[in-house]
Amino acid sequence: MVTLYDTTLRDGTQREGMSLSVEDKLRIAVRLDDLGIDYIEGGFPGSNPKDSEFFERSRELKLAHAVITAFGTTCRKDTSAEKDAGLKALLDTGCETLCIFGKAWDVHVTETLQTTLAENVRMVHDSVALLKAVGRTVFFDAEHFFDGYLHDAGYAIEVCRAAEEAGADAVVLCDTNGGTLPHQVHRIVLAMAEELAVPLGMHAHNDGGCAVANSLVAIDAGCVHVQGTMNGYGERAGNADLTSIVPALKLKMGVECVTDDQLRLLTEVSHFVAETANLSPYPQQPYVGASAFAHKGGVHASAAARLPEAYEHVDPAAVGNLARVVVSELAGRASLVMKAAEMGIELSANDAVLTGVLDSIKDKEYRGYSFEAADASLEIMLRKAAGTYAPLFRLESFRCIMEKREDGRVVTEATIKVHVEGHRFIATAEGNGPVNALDRALRIAIGRFYPALDLIELTDFKVRVLDEKKGTGAVTRVLIESTDGDKSWGTVGVSENIIEASWEALVDSVEYGLLRPRQENEQH
Repeated sequence: MVTLYDTTLRDGTQREGMSLSVEDKLRIAVRLDDLGIDYIEGGFPGSNPKDSEFFERSRELKLAHAVITAFGTTCRKDTSAEKDAGLKALLDTGCETLCIFGKAWDVHVTETLQTTLAENVRMVHDSVALLKAVGRTVFFDAEHFFDGYLHDAGYAIEVCRAAEEAGADAVVLCDTNGGTLPHQVHRIVLAMAEELAVPLGMHAHNDGGCAVANSLVAIDAGCVHVQGTMNGYGERAGNADLTSIVPALKLKMGVECVTDDQLRLLTEVSHFVAETANLSPYPQQPYVGASAFAHKGGVHASAAARLPEAYEHVDPAAVGNLARVVVSELAGRASLVMKAAEMGIELSANDAVLTGVLDSIKDKEYRGYSFEAADASLEIMLRKAAGTYAPLFRLESFRCIMEKREDGRVVTEATIKVHVEGHRFIATAEGNGPVNALDRALRIAIGRFYPALDLIELTDFKVRVLDEKKGTGAVTRVLIESTDGDKSWGTVGVSENIIEASWEALVDSVEYGLLRPRQENEQH
């Protein structure tokens, strides 16, 4: 049995650019409980008002499994544990489980703390003893343990033994600088298992890119407690990523750390934490990323359809993710059939439509299109080829005028002429740029026919110059991300004229958004 200890709410928030409100932390704690995390480290009481408020309000949470844990340090040098303000703040949280850290590297003791090696050992022993004397569960984080062990193994062991003798429930070996390699971690944990009887834990940072590997080899060598953060958030290069550790333990090492139902929440909780922290989920993240089970190569995708386990190291559904096919110039007939099926379009590998679509995809990608982030444009292309697509309006013309005035203001005006259901409409609108102006003019022209247009919103706009050597004459690719509040989709446009490329992506975005509810109704 391995206990899971999450420190997203404390160590994770040390990531550059990451900040969580008290409400954010409370919401994340509930989802971590759903996932089956054993201990949730809520913060460093006394260090800031936010953490103090979190511990106060966390008492109201109705958690089914997880235990809220407070984090702090040992007593200060030359101060008794009984009189230390930091330890008092830990006890005042009311948390039944507390985690304190102390120095395990002699260099840090003499140079950073500027005290003696014996005094540091005293600080560790007395702090753990005080917290245990009042009935708390205590984890001791041996900070900089692996660097300390490699520099002076005897002293690093002495520090850990002091925590053990004081009654610590676990001694956590910390790779605080994140530079230890897996073979070193495995060897040292094996040695520590011989030195100590207390349960051992692992806390890894990712500065050397080995945090997950170091956590897993530590467990293989005898650790029964592992610390990490959701999505690997943390200072510098981050902490060990629990979204990789948990499925590796359960699916590959046979460690029953969470239930099957809890594991199926992994992707959902990972993305929830990212969105709550206002960070974009990383598509290539193992297990939970949108691209983690995406097949792009034609032969690869075809074989994966016949025998998924030959090309997927675990079942995507086991971690709440999905397998999908990414269509590009590498696509084969089987890939396209699979992708069409995802979209509710029935095609067979022998369908004559496929040849034309494949040729079109390869030609368009040669000219600069990319459908990997533009599924909506691909679906429209497939429906056009299959004869199941009818455009909602026809463009006669559009015109954009930009005017820079003497007072410094820049005004962009767009006029479009479109035909809708046999009627011709002319609409003009101003915007903060040509794309915004075109979007507004189009909405004025067709909005009376399609009220659902009010729900569609452009959320992202990306421009990529494809051949920079051509300067202002280079081909430009525009990617637009849109949403109707329920689903998001991407569209693409390519042209030497950035406004034309934008219009192409804009039209696909609007038409897909308006057609999507109709298609779903037809399927039901």
